[in-house]
Amino acid sequence: MIKQINQIFKIKFISVLIISFPSAIIAEYFNIPLAWFLGPMIITSIAALSGLKIIMPKIVLSFILIILGLHIGNYIDQNLFNQMFDWIWTSLIMLIYIIICILVVAKYLQKYAGYGEKASIFSAAPGALGPLMILAENEKTDLSQVATSHLIRLIIIITVIPFIIVNNTGSEILLLDNFDYMGQNHLKLILLIIASLFFIFVFDKIRVPAALLSGTLFASGLLQMTDVASYKLPDASINFCLLILGASVGCRFAEKTIKEIANNSLHSLVATIILVLLGFIAAYVATFFVDTNILTLILSFSPGGIYEVAVIAIAFDLEPDFVAFHHIIRLLFILFTVPVILKVLSKFKKLS
Repeated sequence: MIKQINQIFKIKFISVLIISFPSAIIAEYFNIPLAWFLGPMIITSIAALSGLKIIMPKIVLSFILIILGLHIGNYIDQNLFNQMFDWIWTSLIMLIYIIICILVVAKYLQKYAGYGEKASIFSAAPGALGPLMILAENEKTDLSQVATSHLIRLIIIITVIPFIIVNNTGSEILLLDNFDYMGQNHLKLILLIIASLFFIFVFDKIRVPAALLSGTLFASGLLQMTDVASYKLPDASINFCLLILGASVGCRFAEKTIKEIANNSLHSLVATIILVLLGFIAAYVATFFVDTNILTLILSFSPGGIYEVAVIAIAFDLEPDFVAFHHIIRLLFILFTVPVILKVLSKFKKLS
């Protein structure tokens, strides 16, 4: 913990802030969608690949993810739980989508990119990079291939999605309203944070995916539905969330080389296109089962970037609760299906 706090005051993190704020302002000046996300992401990616020593302290990212969870928590009420019964069908579509994605993209990576069987499966999974890296290491898989494939995919997805949304809706990022933020009971915010930290700890121990987000969502929902505590954070705080999340994506390239990225970029691009197209098909099929905006469904079936996609859903007011729920379900399904697929393939090999 002390080490994490010390990293906040180191030049590696201060450099991230120094280059991120101007890039966000410039991107906003040129009316780039999700400017406070894309600007910092692009500049930190370039800086990292250019050799600049930058870092995103885990404690800073964790704080931002808790804020993100509290924002989404405002959408949770009894009506949401009633709707969850309708989401069983979209969850089933998600499972089928994941299995098809893994089988199709893994085959492509094996045939055209020369990936090994296990590396292709881990690389083909639509998201869950963190847990998959642990599984891949246990399976003695090429970690560099897996990590680079997922990172390139994430960059492409979260760069393109805001443009798709703006071109199809013409909507802008949420504007500030006249809500009296200072008139709220601030003790309720403290109570929400304490409850969030408790459930984050519990969810992390029982290995619930995306514990920082799911723990905060559970705490917010529980306290809000029982009328114990609710709190509306200023909409302006979303911009800071966007900046930190965007910069954190760029910082992931700190240990990558341009050559490494170049070698994987073409096939990662093709794999991403396949995954996105399959996501579009899944989103379209889901329209027959739920009465939900197609853009919300596209975000929900985005192949990766749970936190990044969640903040996009908040920024464009595209049912963040629905999007977050389906991405948490996606992570659970991936962590279930990948080991099962590996075991099935292993048994087939033994039989043959």
